[in-house]
Amino acid sequence: MNFNKVDQAIAERMSHWGIPALRISFAIIFFWFGILKPFGLSSASELLKDTVAWLPFGQPDTWLVVIGWWEVAIGITFMFKRTTRIAIALLFLQMLGTFMPFVFLPEVTVQNGNYLKPTLIGQYILKNVMIISSALILGGTFYQKKNI
Repeated sequence: MNFNKVDQAIAERMSHWGIPALRISFAIIFFWFGILKPFGLSSASELLKDTVAWLPFGQPDTWLVVIGWWEVAIGITFMFKRTTRIAIALLFLQMLGTFMPFVFLPEVTVQNGNYLKPTLIGQYILKNVMIISSALILGGTFYQKKNI
C-alpha cells in the first residue's frame, strides 16, 4: 500500500468536501445560537445584555433580539453558496461586537485583570478567532482555480 496515494486521495476528498462542510457548519451554528436569543433561551443572553448596556440607544433586551435575528440571517445566508459573501460580511460585522466584553466586562472575561488568563466566558469569546480565520479561508476560495 502506497501511503502517498492514500494520503492524496484523502486530501482530495477533504478538499472537495471541506468548504461545503465549513459553510453548513457556519449555517447550523449561527442559526442555532441566534434563534435562542430572541426567545430568551440563550446562555449568553445576560452577557450580551450586560455588554450592550452602555449603548446610548436601544435597550439591552432589544439588542438581544436584534443580534439574535442578525445571527439567524448569518446562518441562513451561509446555507447557500451564492449568498456566502453576504454571510461573511454579516459575520465580520457581528464579530466586532463579540469581543466587546473584553473591553466593557473584563471582570467576567479575565481572571484578576490578567488578559493572559481568560475565564470560561473569555475562552468562549476567544474561540471566535477561529471563526474569523475560517471565514477568511472560505472567502479566499471565491476566485481560486481548482488544480485538482
